[in-house]
Amino acid sequence: MNVYLFFALLLAMLIIAYLVSVLRRVRIQLALMKDALEDIKNGNLNRRILARESDMTRQICYGINEIAINSQLRLIQQKQSEQAYKRLMTSLSHDVKTPLASLVGYLEAIESKIVAGEEKDEYIHVASDKAQHLKHFVENLFEWVKLDSGEQIFHFEIFDLNELSRNIIADWIPILENSHFEYEFDIPETEYSMRIDATAYIRILNNLLQNIIAHSEGDNMSMHIFENEQQAKIVIADNGKGISSDNLSLIFERMYQCDHSRAAKGNGLGLSISKELVSAHKGTITADSIVGSGTTFTILLPKAL
Repeated sequence: MNVYLFFALLLAMLIIAYLVSVLRRVRIQLALMKDALEDIKNGNLNRRILARESDMTRQICYGINEIAINSQLRLIQQKQSEQAYKRLMTSLSHDVKTPLASLVGYLEAIESKIVAGEEKDEYIHVASDKAQHLKHFVENLFEWVKLDSGEQIFHFEIFDLNELSRNIIADWIPILENSHFEYEFDIPETEYSMRIDATAYIRILNNLLQNIIAHSEGDNMSMHIFENEQQAKIVIADNGKGISSDNLSLIFERMYQCDHSRAAKGNGLGLSISKELVSAHKGTITADSIVGSGTTFTILLPKAL
């Protein structure tokens, strides 16, 4: 009987010792969590809590670590966004000031009668071009702001994609000819009905065509539309200078510009706006390019939006 009592007491002591050990470990973990939370609260988002698989508090520790990691990522994204907006403001200032100062200079010369006759007509023509550039820039800027703030309202309706595309292209033919571009359009004659925001689709094609004329430095472009039961594929290509592989993955980023890309001459908004508008249609837009041979843009739009 005494032997049984001895083993019972020994077992009880072992259980008590185990519980004391567990409680001590929990107490240590709680102290670590308290210190970590205080650190994170004070801005040290690199703080992490180490936990063993056997720890009772491991899920709480993992949760605190995840909160710190997510907060750190959000802070990095916020800083990147702030830097992007600083670059935006710098770029906007340059894009507005330069043509505006030039426009004012030409108009002052005309108003002061410094120029006359054919020279005056040339000044008026140049001033008109500068004004059109500013108009195009402001339109892009307002569209970009609406998309960025989520205030853009889309009106999706059933349209014949082919007929809508032909109507858009018809307006571009005289512009292409005046810009000394040869062109080829391959748009099916059959009807292809799908839900589209017509204004957004017009903007997508206009931005891409304007991009080719202004920046490709080519003299030939083409547009082909391929369709099946699932989606429409719109392929727009030029034979211009192309875009380097380093820049190609970045051309759809807002305000991205580089010395060797076609975005260098513009404000970096047109392609990013096109990507946003394509995404609003649950579609994708990609670019392939060979330096010295040209660039191809491919848009995929699902038939069922």
